[in-house]
Amino acid sequence: MLVSGTGTVLDSVVGASVPVALVAADRPCEALERASRAGIEPLLVARKSFGQDFDRPAYTASMVAELSERHIDLIAMAGFGTIFTSEIHDVYGGRILNTHPSLLPAFPGWHAVRDALAYGVKVTGCTVHVAGVEVDTGPILAQEPVRVRDDDTEESLHQRIKAVEHKLYPDTIRSILERGSVL
Repeated sequence: MLVSGTGTVLDSVVGASVPVALVAADRPCEALERASRAGIEPLLVARKSFGQDFDRPAYTASMVAELSERHIDLIAMAGFGTIFTSEIHDVYGGRILNTHPSLLPAFPGWHAVRDALAYGVKVTGCTVHVAGVEVDTGPILAQEPVRVRDDDTEESLHQRIKAVEHKLYPDTIRSILERGSVL
């Protein structure tokens, strides 16, 4: 799993008895600590910059090398904050999963919940998809709707979407592992 944050999605996957061989992060984060406590190898492939000088191709190559060295077959991103260059798809194309807090193709990007509220939708949700070269693109594997309440804030809606995500993502990953292919 590729992570950048607290690791709640990681916990849901591990808690659902879905095997995880490695947890890799682009920055120091709580998810790496959770991986260690769960007996999963934590790996920090730290970004050297979060500014305009960030070398995205070099970072992508570094992550691909680390994953390949460990014979990783399937990647599940969970709140991973770095966008890779297309070269990762040369090695892992069709085998990179992502979870997103909207019903894609609606509201792609980092602020999906905020965007859904601003647009005034009555239903949003969670999508699990195969990551494409462009952000939040690729074949949709699973979706589940979440009704927007009149009194929702960005945080309250995001929490209800996360509750759905914490079941949908592990179930989808398990299904892929059981059938031996993504699509």
